[in-house]
Amino acid sequence: MENKHVIAIPGDVLKEIQTKINDAKALLAPYAIAPTPNERHDIFKMGEKSLSFVEKSYEFARQNPTLVPPFLNMSEFGADYADAHGLWNVQNAAKQLYEGIDDTTMIAGSEAFQAALVFYNSVKVAAANDISGAKAIYEELKKRFSGTKRKAPVIEA
Repeated sequence: MENKHVIAIPGDVLKEIQTKINDAKALLAPYAIAPTPNERHDIFKMGEKSLSFVEKSYEFARQNPTLVPPFLNMSEFGADYADAHGLWNVQNAAKQLYEGIDDTTMIAGSEAFQAALVFYNSVKVAAANDISGAKAIYEELKKRFSGTKRKAPVIEA
């Protein structure tokens, strides 16, 4: 098995990333809206095709004010369009950031867990052979596997 994650991310880099994420959250906070689960379920969802439709509709409405119904607030439409468009780019960048974090976390976590299992199995053997100090370590580590015994397969005649 090839270990893909071989260089630890320095703590100061992780701290700087966290600071920048916190800064971004603070910048967005005055404008962020948290819909209820029902609102989230019931509202129209805008994808890439819909973004293009909204953009064209907004531009046509601005250029043709006589076609805009009196109950359509163009100022609000403009604010909604500007944020939907602007946040689309931010959201895509955030998704890329998330995917990079998620992928790296998954690989590093998998490799760390595999290394821990190698160590655990070594300690298990050492404890079975009464190697000094191994039993206490084994007793502590085996707690992770309590209640996870595999059932023997049922063989039907």
